Amino acid sequence: SELTGGETPKSEQSETEEVIAALEKNGVSFVNSNTRTNNKPKMALRVDIPATTPTRTITAVTSMLWEDLINNPKKGESGGGGGDHINRKKIQCAEKMIRSAFVELYRGLGLLKTYSSLNMVAFTKILKKFDKVANQQASPSYLREVKKSHFISSDKAVRLMDEVECIFTKHFANNDRKKTMKFLRPQQQKESHMVTFFVGLFTGCFVSLFSVYAILAHLSGIFSPTTGRSYVETVYPVFSVFALLSLHLFMYGCNLFMWKATRINHNFIFEFQPSNSLKYRDSFLICTTFMTSVVGAMVIHLLLRAAGFSPSQVDAIPGVLILIFIALLICPFDILYRPTRYYFLRIMRNIACSPLYKVLLVDIFMADQLTSQIPLLRHMESTACYFIAGTFKTHRYETCNSGKLYRDLVYLISFLPYYWRAMQCLRRYIEESDVNQLANMGKYVSAMLAAGARLTYAKKENHLWFAIVLVTSAFATIYQLYWDFVKDWGLLNPKSKNKWLRDDLILKNKSIYYMSIGLNVVLRVAWVETVMGFRFKMVESRMLDFFLASLEVIRRGHWNFYRLENEHVSNVGKCKAVKPVTVPFRDADSD
Repeated sequence: SELTGGETPKSEQSETEEVIAALEKNGVSFVNSNTRTNNKPKMALRVDIPATTPTRTITAVTSMLWEDLINNPKKGESGGGGGDHINRKKIQCAEKMIRSAFVELYRGLGLLKTYSSLNMVAFTKILKKFDKVANQQASPSYLREVKKSHFISSDKAVRLMDEVECIFTKHFANNDRKKTMKFLRPQQQKESHMVTFFVGLFTGCFVSLFSVYAILAHLSGIFSPTTGRSYVETVYPVFSVFALLSLHLFMYGCNLFMWKATRINHNFIFEFQPSNSLKYRDSFLICTTFMTSVVGAMVIHLLLRAAGFSPSQVDAIPGVLILIFIALLICPFDILYRPTRYYFLRIMRNIACSPLYKVLLVDIFMADQLTSQIPLLRHMESTACYFIAGTFKTHRYETCNSGKLYRDLVYLISFLPYYWRAMQCLRRYIEESDVNQLANMGKYVSAMLAAGARLTYAKKENHLWFAIVLVTSAFATIYQLYWDFVKDWGLLNPKSKNKWLRDDLILKNKSIYYMSIGLNVVLRVAWVETVMGFRFKMVESRMLDFFLASLEVIRRGHWNFYRLENEHVSNVGKCKAVKPVTVPFRDADSD
């Protein structure tokens, strides 16, 4: 909103003017500025904001045309003065980028300072161990030499940190040091035992309610062949959405727990803010709260059906539950993990608008999760049709299933996650000119073809489509397995010192990696069930579909750990500890 609309607030104007004044004081002038001060030689710079969003992309193009066609000085004019137009919004973007650069610089200096002190402690402990083993008192003389070394005696890192604090306080915090420290030294939230308590409480509630639900379902006979269709058509899609989502949250909580246990810095990899990033206990709390609420609604639904309430009223309960969760997701109040909720919505916006937004690793990671949640998206389509068409009142289930638009949307929903990932690969290829991105894009195109073939075969079961399904699905599966093991996990290296793995492994037990490779292969070929020709009744068929969808979510959670492990090992190998930040200025003379 700061980039696209509204008048610039006075406080932001004053901060922007301070930045401009500070840059001009150091001999920097901006293109299209008439400012002249004491005939000092100036270096002409162009404010260059990366086109990371659709708005910035359009703004960059229009701004470039405006500067080149209108505001640039005409040839032969005396004085060489241009227009007096200064794009305030562009300066504000530049200011934010500079602020981020200061934060990363400060963090890097802090790491350098910590590195120095850790080495001093290491030398001290090594020398003490030497004295103890050799029965000598050599440590004092050695330590005197160590303390004279530059990496111990130099205070340059500390002085630079102080200088960064002063500059940041003056130009970005309105001389408020407390505000400065919130940016430069964000405090991590303390883990509360209340979260653990509520995780246990809701887990117990979920187990108890699920036991009650199982007993009530058996007594009422809702899964019997005669009465089962009504329940499966009305309740199954909605509650399956929540069950699959809760399972994914549980797997993500397990990922967070394992990443923390193995010291994989996922916050740095995903560029999360440590102060408000989700912890594994928080993920488990959200998961257990979800499932307790959903199973509670399922129990209430059965009790009301048994009490003789109108089916049209009782079957509206799943829709009410969906509306409640949507309201909680977009709730503007600072409760229930608002930073995480809004960050999730921004990521989903970036994915849905691919390839218009700059692709970050967290966007890639989330889009990969969506490729494993296609059954959930299809259940959401069924649920939307069920409530929008008023089927919960009429109980005419063929209204949705027989509609041409509904059948066509099944293809679209099955293709969308793969399309989004393919567009992300295309965007990265355009920006990085990396051929591997085109190869990765081909993987998702092959997955789209396989998904389309399986959907068509479900409608036209003949030998031709059976052969097409076998060929496309086998090719896509081999393609995906190769990419999983070689590119995403970094394994199957024949030259590695760890046979057919990679040189750097975080888990000490190598057999875990071999077992994970086998498990991933088994779960990747679960699609074979769709072409085996087994015949099931409706209830059993829906339960089998839910089971296979759950296996895919589990496979994705298993895949997540090794994907981030490989990224972490790569960062350590390349000594990446701080984010690279682009400075938003370039020499205008190069134009």
